[in-house]
Amino acid sequence: MSERFTKRGFVSRPGDAESWVKASDAPPRSVNEAAAFTARLTIDITPALRGRIKVAAFQRGATVADMLRELLAREFPANAGEPS
Repeated sequence: MSERFTKRGFVSRPGDAESWVKASDAPPRSVNEAAAFTARLTIDITPALRGRIKVAAFQRGATVADMLRELLAREFPANAGEPS
């Protein structure tokens, strides 16, 4: 019981940043609907608006992400000839 254990971090960083960035291009490991979403959209909103969105999603029995995806798809439909 005299040996010491080194404390490891939660996630280790890769040595080569370029391979880490390109790793996101790898195909998803599991096949499900959420894997089809490959981009993240970040917006700044007030805490009050965030609360209203979360309450509305809960009342509709949906997640905020699903509700916002539907809203964006309705507002910005794919045009013929554009990649989807």
